[in-house]
Amino acid sequence: MDKTQQMPLERHIGAVNWVGLGTLYGKECRRFFKVWLQTIIAPTITSMLFLAVFTLALGRVVPEIGGVSFLQFMAPGLIVMAMMQNAFANTSSSLMISKVQGNVVDVLMPPLSPSELLIGFAMGGVSRGLVVALVLSLVILPFVDLEVHHIGFLLFHAIGASLLLSLLGLLTAIWAEKFDQLAAVTNFVITPLAFLSGTFYSIERLPEPLLTASKYNPFFYLIDGFRYGMIGHADGSLTVGAAVVIGCVVVMWLICLKILTKGYRLKA
Repeated sequence: MDKTQQMPLERHIGAVNWVGLGTLYGKECRRFFKVWLQTIIAPTITSMLFLAVFTLALGRVVPEIGGVSFLQFMAPGLIVMAMMQNAFANTSSSLMISKVQGNVVDVLMPPLSPSELLIGFAMGGVSRGLVVALVLSLVILPFVDLEVHHIGFLLFHAIGASLLLSLLGLLTAIWAEKFDQLAAVTNFVITPLAFLSGTFYSIERLPEPLLTASKYNPFFYLIDGFRYGMIGHADGSLTVGAAVVIGCVVVMWLICLKILTKGYRLKA
């Protein structure tokens, strides 16, 4: 056989490795769909329990907030909280498991640039966050009269919340060396910020200095903007909120990209 016929054909990937990027994104999506009871149904049930408990405890004491029923006010907050927590969990657990099992090299060896790695992981987290939000919305719908006041604000803050928490989850997994550190960030950072961002209440009811402190919580703007898109009520400035969301996403994106480029705690 001629030597030229024995040589494999050279493959030109181009500016973007679409096959590799699609494969990584598909892996991230298949990963959470495979255990859908844990990744989709479980957070939906947890959010419904929150809805039931707070309705029974405060439904008659606080019948309305901002001109809407307590249920209508709280439902968007629960949806965003579940969305954020699951977007964070998807990227953080995926990379952390790869690091602990020692197969992170299987992700780093393919011809994927740092940007492509970042997009693949982040979009997987965004997809899980949006899927959980959609399923939870459908489950809540028979109990709460959900509406769409402004589809633009709704989608912007849904995607922004999922993307921001996906990036934060990726950064946490890169930093953490064991699952205890990952759980610490979830328990002492993500959960408190989500609970103290107006998920179950209007921050207008808070006294100073708690009211001012709440406006420095980026999670507040994610929830407030999403709530406005759904029911038309906002506690804060929508313009400031949009700027905070964009700024936080851009900063987190650049940090994650820089760390992936250097291979911090990923490359030996």
